[in-house]
Order: sequence, then structure tokens, then C-alpha cells
Amino acid sequence: MRLEIYLPFRIFADETGVSRIVAETREGSFGLLPRRRDCVAALVPGILTYESEAGGEVFVAVDEGVLVKIGNHVHVAVRRASCGTDLGGLRDAVLRDYLTLDELEQGARAAALALESGFVGRFARFHAD
Repeated sequence: MRLEIYLPFRIFADETGVSRIVAETREGSFGLLPRRRDCVAALVPGILTYESEAGGEVFVAVDEGVLVKIGNHVHVAVRRASCGTDLGGLRDAVLRDYLTLDELEQGARAAALALESGFVGRFARFHAD
């Protein structure tokens, strides 16, 4: 398989000869082999593992994103990613950097929720009249 991992402003990885991929979703981990049916999956922050002929087993800490498998191509688009050989260190990075929202992001999400709530309320009142 060919695995491409995209970040918002660059290609993080482009690997060929990938024999298996393991990714994490809200429902748990799942694996991809070359003959698996095409699929789409929403990824949660966690460890994406893949094995290639050239590099052996590789661990990538990924933020939330999406995985799309079409034929022998697997496309992964995530907000952030980091690669390493220390699985414990990568897991710590996921917990520290990807699962903890910073104050600015928490404020932006709260503001968006307030705007959405206000819009829905006004929309409902408008259509009730």
C-alpha cells in the first residue's frame, strides 16, 4: 500500500510498500491490510502504526483527523503529527499536546458554541411565528 500523511501545510510522510496500518478511532483501534475494502474513518489523537518494507515498524503520534483508503492508497489528514521510536514518549506527547486543548482553543470553541446556540434559538423562534 501507499501511505500519505498530510498536515495542514505540508506532507508529513509518503511511504510505499506499506504492508499494514493500525489507527485509532472513537470505537477503538483497527487495522488495514492491502486487500481490505475501501473505507473512511475519523481518527482521534493517538498512535498510528505502520509497517513498511524499507523502514520496518514505524510509530506516529497523530492529532484528530481522517483516514481514507481507496484501493492501495491510504490518505491520512491530521492537524499535527510527530514520529519517533520511543512509543512511551510518543504516547506522552499525545496526552500532553493533542488531548489537552490550550486556553485559546477552549475560548474559541466556547465562543462558537455560544454563537451556534444563539443562532439555533433565533432560527427556532423565527420559524415558530
